[in-house]
Formats: sequence, C-alpha cells, structure tokens
Amino acid sequence: MSLFKIKSVDEIMAESGEKGHKLARVLGAFDVTMIGIGAIIGAGIFAMVGEAAVGASSGYPAGPALIVSFILTAIACGFTALCYAELAALVPISGSAYTYAYATMGEIVAWIIGWDLIIEYAIGNVAVAISWSGYFNDLLRSAFGVSIPLWLRLDYRTFVQKGFDLASVPHLGPVPVIFDLPAVLIVLALTALLVVGVRKSSRFNDFLVVLKLAVLALFVGVGFYYFKASNWVPFAPGGWKGIQVGAATIFFAYIGFDAVSTVAEETRDPKRDMPIGIIGSLIICTLVYILVTVALTGMMPFMELRDKIAEPLVAGLDYNHAARWIIVLVSLGSVIAHTAVLLVFQMGQPRIFFSMSRDGLLPKYFARVHSKFKTPYVTTVWTGVFVAVLAALCNIDEMANLCNIGTLFAFVLVCLGVVILRVKDPDRPRPFRAPGGYATPALGILFCLYLMLGLDRITWWRFFIWLAVGLVIYFMYGYKNSRLRTGDLLLQKAEN
Repeated sequence: MSLFKIKSVDEIMAESGEKGHKLARVLGAFDVTMIGIGAIIGAGIFAMVGEAAVGASSGYPAGPALIVSFILTAIACGFTALCYAELAALVPISGSAYTYAYATMGEIVAWIIGWDLIIEYAIGNVAVAISWSGYFNDLLRSAFGVSIPLWLRLDYRTFVQKGFDLASVPHLGPVPVIFDLPAVLIVLALTALLVVGVRKSSRFNDFLVVLKLAVLALFVGVGFYYFKASNWVPFAPGGWKGIQVGAATIFFAYIGFDAVSTVAEETRDPKRDMPIGIIGSLIICTLVYILVTVALTGMMPFMELRDKIAEPLVAGLDYNHAARWIIVLVSLGSVIAHTAVLLVFQMGQPRIFFSMSRDGLLPKYFARVHSKFKTPYVTTVWTGVFVAVLAALCNIDEMANLCNIGTLFAFVLVCLGVVILRVKDPDRPRPFRAPGGYATPALGILFCLYLMLGLDRITWWRFFIWLAVGLVIYFMYGYKNSRLRTGDLLLQKAEN
C-alpha cells in the first residue's frame, strides 16, 4: 500500500458512525462560534502583544504599527479560515486538519499533520497554562495582597535564569522543589470537566467568553479616554521587518479558530454551523484585537512596556494611574480568558488523538468513548496529564514559538488540501465553498509561509526534530496497524 493512499470522504464518514466510537451531536452555531472566540482570545492579546510591540527578543519593535501586524495576520488567517470552513462542512469529523489530510494527501501526510497538531493544541496549551499561572498570581496580589511563592509558580529554568536563590526553596534531598502548581491544578480541573461532557463544557465556555469580552470592552473604553496621539510617534519604529516579526509573534493570538473544526462531529448541523463558527469567531476577534491594540499603544509610549511585556494591559492601566478596581477587573479578565482557551484546546487535542486511534494509527485504547458521558475520556485524561506535567516544568517562550510554527504548518496543509480535493473530486457537492476559486487557498499558503519566515532558527530546528520523532513512531506502530493497511490485507486474503 502506498504511503500516500487516501481514505475517501465516504469511508471517513462511515467509520465515524461505528458503534462504540460515536460522539453525541449536541452543539449549534452559537455554541461553535463561542468555542472559537473562547479559543482565540486569551494569552495572545493579554501577553504576546507586549512582546510584539517592543520586539524584546527579536530586536525589531512593531510599536503602534502592531495594528498593521494584527491586520496582516488576520488576512492570513482569513484565507485559511475559509479553507477550514469548506473542509469542515464537507468532512464534519472530529480530527480537524488530520482528517482533511487523510482525505486529500494520504496517510503519511495525515500522520505528520496529526503529530504536528500536538504542537498547536497540547504544546500551545502548556504555554497558556503557564501564562494563566502568572496572571492568577497577579490577580491574587492586586485583589487580596497575597502572592504564591516563587518556587510554586515558576519552572526550574526560569527560576535560575532570573537569578533567584535556590537555597531559599524546599529540597527533596539534593533536588530543589520548583514547579508551577497553579498551572497543573487548572489543567487537571478542566480535564475533569471535559470528561463529564462537551455540552456542559460548552456552556461554561459561553459564560467565560461573555465575561472576558466585557472586561476587554472596559479596557478599550479606559484606553481611549487616556489616548494621546503623541504616543503613536514613531508609528513603525522597526520598519516593515518589525511589522512582519510582530505579525509572526502575535499569530499566537489567533490560534484557536481552527479548534472549532475539532467539534464538527458533535455539531447538530455541521454543514451550516462550521462555516458560521469558524469565520464568525475570527471576524469578531480581529475587531476586538484591533480595538485593544489601538487603546494600548495610544495610552502609553510603547517602549514603556519593555519591562512589563508579560502583562501589557495592566501596565497600560498602571502607567495612567487607573482606578485599582479597573486593574483588578482586567487581571480577572485575563484569568478568565486564559481559562477559556485552556478549556477549548483541552477539548480539541483529545479529539484528534481519538480520530487517529479510530484509524488504527494509535492503539485502539485511545478511541474509547465514555458509556455515560459520550466523550473521548481516555484521550482527554492522557492529554490533561501530558499538558499538566509540561506546564509544571517548561518555559513559556519556547512553547509559544513552537506552537506558532506547528499551527502555521497545519494551516498550509489545510489550504493545500482544498486545492487537491477540488482537483480530485470536483463534482462532490460542497455545503460551503471558499470564494475566490484557487486564489483563496493559494494566498492562504503564501501568507502562512511568510509568517513562518518571521520565526527564529532554533524554533525551526525544534519543529523538524519533533516531526522526525513522529515519523519514527509512525513506522514503528501506525504503518503496521493502520486500518487502511489491515483492511487491504484482509481483502487480499479473501480474494485469494
């Protein structure tokens, strides 16, 4: 069997209805749109906007021109979102880009993209969980005047890099006890919620989304009140390079609209609801991001963020001596936003593992559905454990950049999948068709590649190493146990 043999759309749809591997369809258009907003608005706007504005690690500050960076990234995501919408409506299965690749480019590419999506969802969630921990501590400090000990909210490397005293922390023999406890606890709590059911999780997400949009509206109002045109001079201190690097950096703020596609199999009318959820959530979040960026860069000189890039919105309020209750509310909003992102990403990753297991590329154990809650509980629990352990021990900057390159790569393959499927199966009815002919997926590919070039070399090396590890696992297990391969062998034996 060729490594590039595809699994037809009809085969994929038939297998999704098999007894014991079927998920409950309980979500509507509003639910999936809110899931998209819940996944998108989070650590990116509350944390990465400061890094991009001052160019702390790249040396190319975007400054107020970060507005252009957001628009550039939104355009790139817009083309990709239209491609996602076309495929999600055509193949409403929980595997997202993994499933689309299987139907268009074959098994080996499907495996690569499925393995790559771990970077977006699981590794991305590690970064979000670490950021959540920091903002949670800020909330405790600003609201109640208490703070979690450093050794219980930082990873070992960050603790050492910042020059903190190892002798001041508890030790187990010669080993210092340093880990991010809040990050672990929030991941495990949301994992438990997701096991109980996607419907309950969706309602909780709706509540979180409304709260964080209200908080961001408050910040925009305050920012416009303190707005000074002089803070926009110079507008683009890093030139076009600063805008490009800024776009690549704040791409993390847009990750999430594709998470809508992972719940396609649990949506009542995916042919209608998937395009609405994917495109609608992206448009709403882009408008919110532009307003927040205008407010932040107008209320303070952008270089004042240099020492406070981890919490830029709070820094803007502090700079203008805003009322304490406003600062507390924005800190609360950040914790809520992070929680919503964690919830949706923890919802997405298990469903990709679930689809890969159902196809035989991972052990059948991972395709189990809970008899009562009708959720992929095995993959949900294992994802929670994986993310919790890494969140306790890892550095946020490395996780965020790795997440960016993994997601952009997935987007490139989704856009390519639209082209391939239109050529190979042009007559199949499409409930939603991305406008613009082949120009839309082509532009999606070009924009995503352009943003990938804005990432540093070490991130590229880590990405290639990750893919290499995935290929070793595929050839050791997935290639031998694939349902496509075993099905072909059984058919050959029957014919003989």
